Amino acid sequence: WGSATDGADSSMVQGQLKNVRQIISSARAFAAILEDRSVVTWGDPENGGDCSAVRDRLKSVVHIHSTYGAFAASLDGGT
Repeated sequence: WGSATDGADSSMVQGQLKNVRQIISSARAFAAILEDRSVVTWGDPENGGDCSAVRDRLKSVVHIHSTYGAFAASLDGGT
């Protein structure tokens, strides 16, 4: 619920949001860490809602850090 421009519309990734461990937000986007430690994002692409450019590197994610308009992932092994 809420404003679609602020990330409230997850319909484009709804099928991927299975076995969610944690959801983190930026100002206008969300990132979900799944049980397999991969990441799904949605919301405003300019605020972290599109991780397609780094999706292949988002494996073994243990934590996601957020700012107003971006996300950073800590990976297993400290990278």
